[in-house]
Amino acid sequence: MKKTAIFEGAKFTDLTFHSALIHDSEFFKIINFNFKAGQSMPIHSHEIEGQLSIVVLSGEGEFLSEDDSIPAKTGDILVSDISEPHGIHAITDMRVLVTIAPPI
Repeated sequence: MKKTAIFEGAKFTDLTFHSALIHDSEFFKIINFNFKAGQSMPIHSHEIEGQLSIVVLSGEGEFLSEDDSIPAKTGDILVSDISEPHGIHAITDMRVLVTIAPPI
């Protein structure tokens, strides 16, 4: 077992979003991202199989895709294929937790 208090080490920076690797194994990866209001993670994709989830821990923003945006608020979760273009835009200060799960 492993416990991590992600809010304790979580930073918000003025230049760009901050990320912290929480867990990395052959089964899945968990990353915490912190965005100040107005910051974004550009729309991107990875040409690998598997799925990802993005959980909004706090704040409000938008989940981004190539041709749309979906409102994202505390408690919302987005699930998509890793190869599907995705991104995030923060309207308020925002904390998200991303889990990346490649096929086993």
